[in-house]
Amino acid sequence: MLSRFKEDIKAVFDRDPAARTLLEVIFCYPGLHAIWFHRISHFFWKHEFLFFGRLISQFGRFFTGIEIHPGAKIGKGFFIDHGMGVVIGETAEIGNNVTLYHGVTLGGVSWEKTKRHPTIGDNVVIGSGAKVLGPFTVGKGSRIGSNSVVVKEVPANSTVVGIPGRVVMAAEKPLEKMDLEHGNLPDPEAKAISCLFEQIRELERKFTTLSNEHETLKNRLSDGNQR
Repeated sequence: MLSRFKEDIKAVFDRDPAARTLLEVIFCYPGLHAIWFHRISHFFWKHEFLFFGRLISQFGRFFTGIEIHPGAKIGKGFFIDHGMGVVIGETAEIGNNVTLYHGVTLGGVSWEKTKRHPTIGDNVVIGSGAKVLGPFTVGKGSRIGSNSVVVKEVPANSTVVGIPGRVVMAAEKPLEKMDLEHGNLPDPEAKAISCLFEQIRELERKFTTLSNEHETLKNRLSDGNQR
């Protein structure tokens, strides 16, 4: 448990440039506090002390504004930035080195007592206000844009934006560390406009080539008539 706490602190320093001192991180980061409350509540939940697990998770919700069900499974290096309003459901499963921003919901769409919350792969980044709803998998290395609503499977190393969420970029290989940052999400409209400008430039090049060929042929015909 102690080693996991150290990994949680390291995740804060790795992913938040505003983190300056160990004392500041331990006492002033509600996202870190929420994870620690969850680590303890999950321990009780696994050992069938369900009431105590739920009670501790409620304390965590009260002090941090972040609600994590004690039944949720969370890997190492988990980081919640700011965190207010984050909700993680009972059957959610979160891999290693995952980052969530404030207002994220990992929720369910069913009342049945089955797997009803998402499974989040390693190295996933989920932007502020995003909703991931249902018992499907978000592939490792993927990114979910701010305020997106995702209701179906997400392939590995993909970028999802919009309502409903749609894949706007799918990489064949894992993204680099800088590409995994939330601020580096692609703009699909800007990408479309860029493609249009590229097509216009190509048409201009072809027009210039045809114009030059036309002038050459015209000059040759003129020279032939003069002879």
